[in-house]
Amino acid sequence: MRDFVEGFLKFQREAFPERSELFQRLATTQNPTTLFITCSDSRVVPELLTQREPGDLFVIRNAGNIVPTHGHEPGGVTASVEYAVVALGVTDVVVCGHSDCGAMTAIANCKCLDNMPAVAAWLRYADAAKAVNAAQDFRDPRARLSALVRENVIAQIANLRTHPSIALAVQQDRLTLHGWVYDIESGDIEALDGASGSFRSLSRHPETSATPI
Repeated sequence: MRDFVEGFLKFQREAFPERSELFQRLATTQNPTTLFITCSDSRVVPELLTQREPGDLFVIRNAGNIVPTHGHEPGGVTASVEYAVVALGVTDVVVCGHSDCGAMTAIANCKCLDNMPAVAAWLRYADAAKAVNAAQDFRDPRARLSALVRENVIAQIANLRTHPSIALAVQQDRLTLHGWVYDIESGDIEALDGASGSFRSLSRHPETSATPI
């Protein structure tokens, strides 16, 4: 923990003073515009990827960037989604998967998870992505995993739409849903194009992120 303590002391000494006015404003209120749902993977850092400041993102992180369908998992994800949309009034929701995802690797390889029953139960919320992926042929395991990561993003957006707060906000044009996949090695992000149903690089097609899903 020594490194963590030293990191905190550096934050207090250098980073905090540079943003003192920002933290004064955030001390009593927050007004994030985006709900960012992504994996717990240590290599995925939402604020770093999007170059956002404290207060800009309302973040949900879990294994496999999963959103349980409404009613089946009355837990932290459901409550956080509802709070972000109803109480905070976010205008955008991003579901962000990533390359080399451990959760998706376990599904793609049909890995035995008997020693992790909670993980096995949690990954059942990706069954739709698993079914679509299993019905296709791929040139190699890496291609299968890459496709599964993308299918899972699509599946979790579908799960999101079962939440009443999401369905109402989308219907009233108060909320836009986005699907992203972050590639750790290249640093690129691909966004789901609502028109074509395919993923396109934001580096080359930045307008894709504005396409309704």
